Amino acid sequence: MESYPLLGKPMAMDGVLDYRGRPIAKQDSGRWVAASFILVMEMAERVAFNGIVFNLITYMTGPLGESNAAAASAVTVWSGASMMLPILGALVADSFLSRFRTIVVSSILYVLGLGLLSLSAVLPNRSNCSSEGHETMDYASCPPTTLRVAVFYFSLYLVAFAQGGHRPCSQAFGADQFDETDSEESMWRSSFFNWWIFGLSLPMIVSPIILSYVQENVNWGIGFGIPCILMSASFTVFLLGSRFYRCYTLKETSSYAQISQLLSTLVRNQRYSDVKSEAEAQDKHCSESSHQPRLEASGEHINAGQIEEAKDLLRLFPIWASCVGYTLVLAQYETFFTKQGGTLYRKIGSNFQIPAAGLQGLNNAAITFIIVIYDRIAVPLARNITGIPSGITMLQRIGTGLLISIFVMVLSALVEMKRLETAREFGLVDEPNSVLPMSILWLFPQYIFLGLASAISIGGLQEFFYDQMPDSLRSLGVALCISIFGIGHLINSFLVYVIDKVTISFTGESWFSDNLNRAHLDYFYWLVAGLNVCFFVVFIGFARSYVYKKKKVIVVI
Repeated sequence: MESYPLLGKPMAMDGVLDYRGRPIAKQDSGRWVAASFILVMEMAERVAFNGIVFNLITYMTGPLGESNAAAASAVTVWSGASMMLPILGALVADSFLSRFRTIVVSSILYVLGLGLLSLSAVLPNRSNCSSEGHETMDYASCPPTTLRVAVFYFSLYLVAFAQGGHRPCSQAFGADQFDETDSEESMWRSSFFNWWIFGLSLPMIVSPIILSYVQENVNWGIGFGIPCILMSASFTVFLLGSRFYRCYTLKETSSYAQISQLLSTLVRNQRYSDVKSEAEAQDKHCSESSHQPRLEASGEHINAGQIEEAKDLLRLFPIWASCVGYTLVLAQYETFFTKQGGTLYRKIGSNFQIPAAGLQGLNNAAITFIIVIYDRIAVPLARNITGIPSGITMLQRIGTGLLISIFVMVLSALVEMKRLETAREFGLVDEPNSVLPMSILWLFPQYIFLGLASAISIGGLQEFFYDQMPDSLRSLGVALCISIFGIGHLINSFLVYVIDKVTISFTGESWFSDNLNRAHLDYFYWLVAGLNVCFFVVFIGFARSYVYKKKKVIVVI
């Protein structure tokens, strides 16, 4: 460690370098300045990614000509893959590239994928069909070419692969800018997760409406091209902040090897404990000298710190598994909520019609409002009562969000029952393209309460999986958090596929019929609500017995 106390020069941080691999001083790096550059980049990245997600089902059932069930399944499979790939990205970052370099490589691939996606949207359909005026085109008689579909899916999964490296590293890298051994910076880091959600949700208030309108009413190529431009600009902003970043040095042992070592250490420790117990049991029948060599031979040098880290890692998985139910709710928000909205009266004034996918902006508006209230009012009040710096524990925060998500699905089922009743009442059951005389305002509450659930639970999940991982595996911790959403989307896709086949076989009509007035999304919402109740009960059981990771000693400077 190099320092210059006599010359008054700042002392370099231990184990922390700048982006070029040189020692970096604490006073000149990190904190909110560095985190701001990272947050700006991630705000644009979320708009770019969700600029695809929130209207993808409309594109698939429109220009690509897929059915509701097939499109919903394809969307959730892609979303699930997008949220599982961060595990691979995190392991690569923590083992080989570092978080900074992984963000750089991922951003380049991201821009390439978005560019190709925009290109796929302007490729011509079969029979020399023009892409102009696509919003009124008869896609059944003018299907897309094989090339167009191939380029679309290749670019879509390239974007998923790129964000798999980008997303876990950017959040972990942002949290890295706060030193947990410093009392003030440690408190800032806890607040950082709240403001991270606020920052990511803020641009999402209006971007769903703007991008959805462009995609549906102007041109899909332009609608996909705007995210590409945003991602390019945000990457430039990220590079401008390079000199402020704190980059933690990689351990000599890769993440893959470290995880294997942690788990094998736990196994060896258990084996040693079993041998010791057996030897002690035999002590009743033989002298200590007879079994002592066996105990020493069987036992291995077990590092207590490694044992504790291994237990920290394993304790996360029951919490991880019990939170999957919440992500099933988010899968409906990206798919069937949008399809519901498309059947309702959406006009404002005489000309403007709210895009169905634009309601996702309402969800994000709720998140931004609630985060401010939570961080500035609720946390300080709770802190005075509990004495906990974050107000309530991370698991209490997660559990509150899970409970609200159950209410969201119950509310959604009731609204869908009202929508189906309206279709029957006005004789529109067999007119799927007709607009029901029911305002889209009916959907507002489920979006708002979903925003409340997300604001409370997602921040808790992100902090929990970053904070409770071994220090050198924190990118993986963020990736594990994201993978919960991936597993939920994959389970949702499986449920949709199975229910679609079973209901057609037994009733002749799918719950997810292309004619939503004959579908039964309400039944599916009740099913998701019931599954969430089961997951919530399991979560409560695991949360009550969870032992938090021991903290480092905080040094007040």
